[in-house]
Amino acid sequence: MRSVIDVPDLSLEEIDRLMDTAEDIIAHPAVYSERCRGKKLATLFFEPSTRTRLSFEAAMYELGGNVLSVTGAGTSSAAKGESVADTAKTVSCYADIIAMRHPKEGAALVAANNASVPVINAGDGGHCHPTQTLADLLTIRREKGRMGNLTVGVCGDLKFGRTVHSLIAAMSRYENLRFVLISPEELKVPSYVKNECLKQKNIPYTQTTDLESVIGDLDILYMTRVQRERFFNEEDYLRLKDSYILTPEKLQKARPDLCVMHPLPRVNEISVAVDDDPRACYFKQVLNGKYMRMALILMLLKEAGRL
Repeated sequence: MRSVIDVPDLSLEEIDRLMDTAEDIIAHPAVYSERCRGKKLATLFFEPSTRTRLSFEAAMYELGGNVLSVTGAGTSSAAKGESVADTAKTVSCYADIIAMRHPKEGAALVAANNASVPVINAGDGGHCHPTQTLADLLTIRREKGRMGNLTVGVCGDLKFGRTVHSLIAAMSRYENLRFVLISPEELKVPSYVKNECLKQKNIPYTQTTDLESVIGDLDILYMTRVQRERFFNEEDYLRLKDSYILTPEKLQKARPDLCVMHPLPRVNEISVAVDDDPRACYFKQVLNGKYMRMALILMLLKEAGRL
């Protein structure tokens, strides 16, 4: 059974086809409004979420399907000690496809290995978040008109930021890219991400703690929040949480066609004064996420013989 747990589960050709499908959905929504009639998506969210859960549910509804939803471990049999494997087997009896978010790395893979329907990883701890990356890729293509020949800056919590790990893995498959990794020393990109995605492919990258010194070089600036829920020490979180705050003043040094992105939710790493800048693309990302999830649901249901 085909599931999507991490970005490499999809070939570059498949990602491009998903973006093509998403573009077609945007252009012709009525054509897709009954594609999933009679089908059910189960959203199993054992960790708080607004955008991801609602976009999955909106995606299924706009395809004409229905949604079964679990929000929080306390509202499910996980509170009684049920394993992820047993939950996946059980929910497979009720739904045609599962979207799952879980605080533990690897939980989505366990679910996929035990479910009898496709499973989409909607975020597993600090590991990866493939559908957010699909939203990011569509945003980049729609805003920049290309996927290669870009300088991509990622800024903030690069250690625990699963969206950053997935984005680097996905973008490293395109040609003529350069990455600028901007973070405090304590929150640098993990070595395995650099080794597997950048060094092995000879993709140039630089690391810095200073956003303002590099912002003028960037085609894409991907901001992230410092994630309180990933810290073991409150003191460390409070010391690092305001390391980078993007303001209109800092944007004066940036290119006029810079694309500013953020997986959201933001805390205060992007000033609300930036929202009216035409370079602010983070709410466009939210909408693009719905379209890419629609495309992915269609692809997996068709491959599973459920459409």
